[in-house]
Amino acid sequence: MGSLGFWRLAATDPYWVAAVDPDGTPHKAGDLLSRCNRLVHGLRDLGLEPGDGICGLVPNGVDGLVLYLAALQAGWYYTPVNWHLTGPEIGYVVADSEAKAFFVHERYAGEGVPGAEAAGIDPQRCFAVGSGEVAGFRPYGELVDGRPDTLPEQRTAGATMHYTSGTTGRPKGVRRALNGLDPDDSAELMTFLLTFFGFTAGPPNAHLVTSPSYHTAVTQFGGSALHMGHSLVYMDRWDAEEALRLIERHGITNTHMVPTHFKRLLTLPAEVRERYDVSSMRWAIHAAAPCPVPIKQAMLDWWGDCIWEYYAATEGGGTIASPQDWREHPGTVGSAWPISELLIVDDDGAEVPIGTHGTIYMKMAGVAFEYKGDAAKTQANRLKDYFTVGDIGYLTEDGFLFLSDRKADLIISGGANIYPAEIENEIVIHPKVADVAVFGVPDDEWGEQIKAVVEPAEGVPPGPELAEEILASLEGRLARMKWPKSFDFIEHMPREPNGKLLKRRLRDPYWKDRDAAI
Repeated sequence: MGSLGFWRLAATDPYWVAAVDPDGTPHKAGDLLSRCNRLVHGLRDLGLEPGDGICGLVPNGVDGLVLYLAALQAGWYYTPVNWHLTGPEIGYVVADSEAKAFFVHERYAGEGVPGAEAAGIDPQRCFAVGSGEVAGFRPYGELVDGRPDTLPEQRTAGATMHYTSGTTGRPKGVRRALNGLDPDDSAELMTFLLTFFGFTAGPPNAHLVTSPSYHTAVTQFGGSALHMGHSLVYMDRWDAEEALRLIERHGITNTHMVPTHFKRLLTLPAEVRERYDVSSMRWAIHAAAPCPVPIKQAMLDWWGDCIWEYYAATEGGGTIASPQDWREHPGTVGSAWPISELLIVDDDGAEVPIGTHGTIYMKMAGVAFEYKGDAAKTQANRLKDYFTVGDIGYLTEDGFLFLSDRKADLIISGGANIYPAEIENEIVIHPKVADVAVFGVPDDEWGEQIKAVVEPAEGVPPGPELAEEILASLEGRLARMKWPKSFDFIEHMPREPNGKLLKRRLRDPYWKDRDAAI
């Protein structure tokens, strides 16, 4: 194969700055290579073999990157654990993934320690990462100190195994068979996704990591960029102005964001936005939720034609929309990747006509997956060799996909199907709104009525006056049958750091006394 892949690139140019920690500490590729080699030697001495798994409860930065790089050259599965989970939830992931080693940063010891206990993992296989201690965990140095920093023998490609967030029931690990390739060759194959966006290899490219690395897309885009020779610049947490500073400071050429990030960037005062040079950006890629047309248009006006969009799932397959595609089809999430196919079906599994809303099914050529330990769920989400994550949308005549909503979020009021995302997209562009969630609540006459929960913009008082102002702004833009019948206000919207709205947390209290939610 070619000349991509981190380990190959690091051997060729050990002085390349491969990563920059959130505190600004740079890390040369040669040093990272040595660290991941020592970890492989240490874990092999612990008995790990190809096909085994490791888990990491670590913040954004090179500590997690070393775990990822070690697993991917030793034939192991690496599962980065969501650091917002509780101890029992962490324990479930560690146990279900059958991890043979568990790494916890001292920052997350409060939940990581009970997580290890809940998982029942051998304390001799639990290691503290970072400069501090984790009660009952072995120091990381015990595993790696004195190990050779030379490339291990019999290298074989590993993989990540991410756990889906799971709208119902426990999350499931999305597991794919290992390909048995040389790690660098396998890493080079990983970069195929970035070539769809036109990425080029090597410096001076730099990728800004804006979201937690436990998310599939963050790992996939960051890891693939690294394997193309791009420097990874990590943010510890999202901050709009800090993102602009880092783009200018490091000449960032590519990043992965979500629409919430765009909204936060656009609400910065004009004088702050104008303070930073973002002209280095070539590929600002976004996904995870439908982006309101005015917000994306404003980003294109500000950053130029570098805003790319895609729709995909941890399970595989997806679409892509170039800036030109989106300008010609405002609101689209793109057309199918060259190796992916789309199918839109009704509730009976029959394909629907062009332009008709239905459940979105996808498949990706040559890529199979299973939900680890759950054959029933694996099969339940399948239709022939397609799968779905439960999203609703429609296709245009020329193959462009438009998202409507998640099936679980659909509101049925008086027999009519109402898509909350459409309403949210109209409300969120109001200058006094920082964030919004729309969902159905019980209504004895209509079945469901429309509720809007609004996070006011900074300094804007919540209350009936703001609600009336929002409703007035919908006049002529949204049919009155889609207007919220009531408003609640919230200080902070419950979103995951990747932008996903935890709508069930808002909706469930309204249905708790009902036998069933519609």
